[in-house]
Amino acid sequence: MDDSHKADLTSHPWFFCGIGGSGMLPLAQILKGRGAQVAGSDRSCDQGRTPEKFAWLEREGFDLYPQDGSGITSAEQVLIASAAVEDTVPEMVRARELGCSRMTRAELLSELFNSSPFGIAVGGTSGKSTVTGMLGWILADIGADPTIMNGAVMKNFRSTEAPFASAVVGSGQPFVSEVDESDGSIALYRPKVGVLLNVSLDHKSIEELRALFRNFLKASARTAVNFDDDESYYLADGLDGVLPFAIDSREALIKVEAGSIVEDPVSISAVVIDKRDKTACPLHLAMPGRHNLSNALAAIAGANAAGVPVEDAVQALRSFKGMARRFDIVGTTGNNITVIDDFGHNPKKCAATLRAMRAHPGRVIAFFQPHGYGPLRQMGHELAETFARELAADDVLILCDPVYFGGTVDRSEGSKRIIAMVREAAGDKPLDLHHIPAREDCGAKMVELARPGDRIVIMGARDDTLTDFAQGLFDQLG
Repeated sequence: MDDSHKADLTSHPWFFCGIGGSGMLPLAQILKGRGAQVAGSDRSCDQGRTPEKFAWLEREGFDLYPQDGSGITSAEQVLIASAAVEDTVPEMVRARELGCSRMTRAELLSELFNSSPFGIAVGGTSGKSTVTGMLGWILADIGADPTIMNGAVMKNFRSTEAPFASAVVGSGQPFVSEVDESDGSIALYRPKVGVLLNVSLDHKSIEELRALFRNFLKASARTAVNFDDDESYYLADGLDGVLPFAIDSREALIKVEAGSIVEDPVSISAVVIDKRDKTACPLHLAMPGRHNLSNALAAIAGANAAGVPVEDAVQALRSFKGMARRFDIVGTTGNNITVIDDFGHNPKKCAATLRAMRAHPGRVIAFFQPHGYGPLRQMGHELAETFARELAADDVLILCDPVYFGGTVDRSEGSKRIIAMVREAAGDKPLDLHHIPAREDCGAKMVELARPGDRIVIMGARDDTLTDFAQGLFDQLG
């Protein structure tokens, strides 16, 4: 980033509405790391959720205010708020009164990204945070000192001083970021390297997603594309500068050697082939599942498109520790009940997690907290079909009501409807299905049902307290 842009960042104060959110927090960290004055408010802080996070922010020098508009005091402040924040929120009202400039989170991130010397963008419906973490670690491991913007905590960068390491502020040229299609903001980015992982239903229709991701590929100088994903394969058709990667596709240039995959409950290994020079590199990941092997190939291909030798990328990933809330094993009790904390919240993510669990013996107890009423309406049928297909006979599925922190969203259709749809889609398969509105009651039910050998997975997004819930459940079981 040039000095003129640095000066622009520090020439006025910034205020983040919802500063503790998974997308806001790393962006605020990057701004502050570049010397800007940053303050914010958050409804979660006001409600006493995840107090340790907000205590850490204050120790790091962020000024925190109640979400009552009191932090907006000057027309010089630039208000950062997601596009979903309603105009009636006190910060929005006060900013209008004072004439403050406003930017969405995506607008600010894209401005930082596009002004960086070498932007690497990771797009796709599922796996973005993991691949961003992997790419960031590869570049850090080779000494490129990247800036990394992620929606999840990266364990390789987490420390006592940085417990919420979803961002890294580096001095090198690369700026690695996941980019979001759910609000259409992926169209704002101009990557030197664009990585496309997969395309499937989430927040938008498949037709809208196809247009967004095709344009993302066109806007990227070079691309790494998953040729195992049919939608991604067809979207890359006819484009120049495409580096294909895959586990299975014969057309991929970076792929897995047939028959080389070895899986166990906590890891996966394979031999990575670069067909251009016929090199073969053994890869070991300290995380399970074929979806994570695919994620690793994406990171290797993305790094290679940015000039990193495949062998160096593979070597770096052998020390990759994974991501918080991505198949994050909380622990295993003395009587062999394992609790897993996971970000699964759309059909593809939930399917990947459940497949990783079903690859090994033991009953699955799957708890799912939908991340909103709107997304649940959008993907409800596909989500129900996913649970019905991926869970085995006698597995347990428990849904609480969707996340709701206030606002005017339509709450007429919720989790009870999804359980009914799972029951219909499962047909004769005997699944143990429960809709229990309150999350604490779901926890009590899981403690009651759990027996030796079970694997319990806590799935959901947009709620940091799910990790505390998973830990509390493990403590009860232990």
